Amino acid sequence: MNKYSENKLVEKPTMELFGELGYEVVDCMDEWVGENSTLGRETRRDVVLEVRLRQALERLNPTLSEESIGTAVTELTKDRSTLHPTLANKEVHELLKGGVRISVKAKDGSIRGQTVRVIDWDTPENNDFFLASQFWVAGDLGNKRPDLIGFVNGLPLVFIELKAVHESVKDGYDKNLADYKETIPQLLWYSALIILSNGSESRIGTISSAWEHFVEWPKIESEEESRTVSIETMVRGTCEKNRLLDLIENFILFTEAFGAPAKILAKNHQFLGVNNSIKALQGLEENNGRLGVFWHTQGSGKSYSMMFFSQKVLRKMPGNWSFVIVTDRQELDDQIYKTFADGGVITEPHTQATSSAHLRQLLTEDHRFVFSLIHKFRAEPGMQHPMLSERSDIIVITDEAHRSQYDTLANNMRNALPNASFLGFTGTPLIVGEERTKEVFGDYVSVYDFRQSVEDRATVPLYYENRIPELELTNKDLNEEMETLLDEASLDEEEEKKIERQFARQYHLITREDRLKTVAKDLVSHLMGRGHHGKAMVVSIDKATALRMYNYVSERWEAYKQDLIKQKAQSSDPVNRAVLDNQIAFMEETDMALVVSSAQAEIPDMKKKGLDIAPHRKRMVDEDLEKKFKDPDDPFRLVFVCAMWMTGFDVPSCSTIYLDKPMRNHTLMQTMARANRVFRDKVNGLIVDYVGVFRDLERALAIYGARGSGDGDSSPVLDKDRLVQSLRMGIQKTEEFCSALGINLDSIQSAEGFELIQKLDEAVELVLVDEDTKRKYTALSSDVNRLFKAILPDKRANEFIGRRSVIREIERKVKSKSDPVDVSEFMNDVETLLDRSIATEGYFIDQEDSSDRIVDLSKVDFDGLSAKFEKGDRKNTEVEKLKAAIDRTLAKMVEVNRTRIDFREKFEELIADYNAGSKNVSEIFHELVVLAKELTQEEQRHIREGLTEEELSIFDILTRPEMDLSEDEVESVKKVARDLLNTLKAERLVLDWKKRSETRAGVQVTIETVLDEGLPPKFGKDVYTIKCRSVFDHVFDSYMGQGASVYEIATV
Repeated sequence: MNKYSENKLVEKPTMELFGELGYEVVDCMDEWVGENSTLGRETRRDVVLEVRLRQALERLNPTLSEESIGTAVTELTKDRSTLHPTLANKEVHELLKGGVRISVKAKDGSIRGQTVRVIDWDTPENNDFFLASQFWVAGDLGNKRPDLIGFVNGLPLVFIELKAVHESVKDGYDKNLADYKETIPQLLWYSALIILSNGSESRIGTISSAWEHFVEWPKIESEEESRTVSIETMVRGTCEKNRLLDLIENFILFTEAFGAPAKILAKNHQFLGVNNSIKALQGLEENNGRLGVFWHTQGSGKSYSMMFFSQKVLRKMPGNWSFVIVTDRQELDDQIYKTFADGGVITEPHTQATSSAHLRQLLTEDHRFVFSLIHKFRAEPGMQHPMLSERSDIIVITDEAHRSQYDTLANNMRNALPNASFLGFTGTPLIVGEERTKEVFGDYVSVYDFRQSVEDRATVPLYYENRIPELELTNKDLNEEMETLLDEASLDEEEEKKIERQFARQYHLITREDRLKTVAKDLVSHLMGRGHHGKAMVVSIDKATALRMYNYVSERWEAYKQDLIKQKAQSSDPVNRAVLDNQIAFMEETDMALVVSSAQAEIPDMKKKGLDIAPHRKRMVDEDLEKKFKDPDDPFRLVFVCAMWMTGFDVPSCSTIYLDKPMRNHTLMQTMARANRVFRDKVNGLIVDYVGVFRDLERALAIYGARGSGDGDSSPVLDKDRLVQSLRMGIQKTEEFCSALGINLDSIQSAEGFELIQKLDEAVELVLVDEDTKRKYTALSSDVNRLFKAILPDKRANEFIGRRSVIREIERKVKSKSDPVDVSEFMNDVETLLDRSIATEGYFIDQEDSSDRIVDLSKVDFDGLSAKFEKGDRKNTEVEKLKAAIDRTLAKMVEVNRTRIDFREKFEELIADYNAGSKNVSEIFHELVVLAKELTQEEQRHIREGLTEEELSIFDILTRPEMDLSEDEVESVKKVARDLLNTLKAERLVLDWKKRSETRAGVQVTIETVLDEGLPPKFGKDVYTIKCRSVFDHVFDSYMGQGASVYEIATV
């Protein structure tokens, strides 16, 4: 076996590591199922190891009867196919944590409830930890073989998919995991966590996680460790027995997103931070109830960390704990209450304080969770806040603990709850002047700053760009008092009027009509030129200005759209017209709205300013605009705000903030953080500064005075110049890589016509020298493309258009040799227009490129192909096309006849040797031709044998390994194959036959009867028994019932 293969370099060391961690490790490739099965499975459809499960339940529940244990096993293994997969997973998770509730009839005839423990959470060694390698699982759509499955007490809780070192981990998500979800969903009902790795890169997620939420696990025991991304760190950090049980018991939540259930697994920083807080709680006597400040940068999941913390305290810490969740703004209070409720943490209603009196009532009662605004801790002037509870098992958790209100009202909280513990959460570090916060909460208990968050991909980096410098305000235009007032973010009516009165000059500079119209014009062109069309927020100084901006942008939006329509009418280029069509459609469907707080007499007040807010207020009342804006697929893409939605409001698809309001410090950072959430292919968040906030970055973010403000990489937002520089470096790396291969990008870029086509083909040939080179080039090209899109519509993009077009075109052509190219993908790119503006026609892949592949091996003239290979100078390209065709053909052939697995193994061994350099391009080509001819012959063998493809599969199972049969005996076996298939289809393969024991038994009996009556005497008893089991496995894997089978699917 090649030493760089997946098995040798990744899987075997991982298995050894699990063995070191105390797991029993078994290679299950040749597992026998059914009677006397290796692992106790009746069929491959069974994913729970019932023998191990039953033994564990008996050990953990020694006083329960065999009947009770059997009832629990039935509940744990029952069919959950009617449930949404994530809800099935949730149901199993609840059984793991809470045990299986069963009803037992007592001696006196009464019915009483019992709980069957499934896992011993406190003593890991009391559980059975087992790792299965190459574990075959059958489903309705075929059978699959995941790489590693970790079982706890017979339940498959850990799912691990491994790729070879030269393969992308994302392929494990896009191809393998996605396939498993469709074909063997029952295995994933039980998965607590899912790990994908190629050895050097590893990601962890859940059954419902999108790719961007599969994350690294860079540290094992503490935040102070250096960051290491490897399969060893991942396995030790998540699958060591204590940590695995801790993760499953305390760090999993289920919630809903846009109506679909979602499973949340704590990220590495949340796991470490929450456990730090638990240690602080265990040391109450030393810290006097000051549990610390939990600084995790905005967007990294503070609310979930609060939920994980409270969940673990309630399960693992003795006492009747209650939690008081305190915020300082109504929208934050509503948001966090909703988050806790959606996550199933709150089990009782009406614990959100509506007034100071209601808060005092809640605190004198016994509630698990109480939610309140800090303002409700106010006392009458000159009066001390009354004590509400002397309990020492109350934990006060404050969100954004740095704010000034906490300083002024912290004493009231202490007086109300003198023996409570205090834990302060914040998304921003403490700054000079906020020392009072440490007096209340203590020092940092966990730190997860901006740099770490971006490195871990918990958030995307933020960049800013200054637009229209002549419109920016200089710092001298805004005095300290106005800045301080604006920094409060949420201004009431009086405060807005105060700004207009006391700062009339400065206010006029920001809100004058010509300036706002200029900003609106630039904003529309900027938004339409963005490479990533995420959602966007426009932040204005007050409500009136936000409404004016809505009006001005709406006007410019229509004008811009009409200009596109005009351009399309004047264009004869079909590609340009297609791109313009998409842009016009985007503009027509895009919705925008004003979202501001309501106030008394706002309609007449706005009318005095020439504005009509009534239709906007009606929308805010009638529609759930928040839900629409959070939905990435809703066309509501642009919102105009002045204070609302700037804190505690998560919209991952929001990628751009248009900032036209002076702000600094915490308020500025919280506003910026609306764009730093991870989402699909989003590269970064962009803050477009129209007001000059970032002209003096250190002053705007004085927050860094205490934690290394001089270190630019520690800043939460960087100048867009850094992004441009990253693109420049990415192109330079690609140029160096190409140069080492002998590719001259300058020469390609300057070529035209047939010379250009020839040079591109030569470049493709050099990239396809082996899989590793292909993968590295594709990764470099993808990075260049993502960064290029990220800087658009910056004029500096013009510098890179030509080079980026060449790099991208080579990547397209490389991919076209093995996979169809979806041309529509490129029609949506605004940058396609830029490519076309400077490139020749050859720079765009058309349908001819897409057909430059071998589609059907049976129609290939191999002699002609070999002659072309010998004469041609595109040998790597020909190998790539032939390799891709064989791979596709094999996938179908093995799916319908597993005895052909030898062909697959031979192919994989050939490719592994080629990638390792053991075979040169000529050798691999000729061996692939030989293999392709064999496959073509094999595809036609059923005709030569006088059988259908389905009959041939059964015939092969019965006769392989080769048996010494006479011609008459061979004909007898063929008759058995035909008779068996006809009988099964006519009588046994009914709907859902695999799900019921009686129908499965009927199929088994039919197989045994037909084989017993029809097979020649040469098939002795032992061989007969093996063949009966093998045929049943084949039928089970291949036939769904009522005519549905893998053969039907394979012909589609």
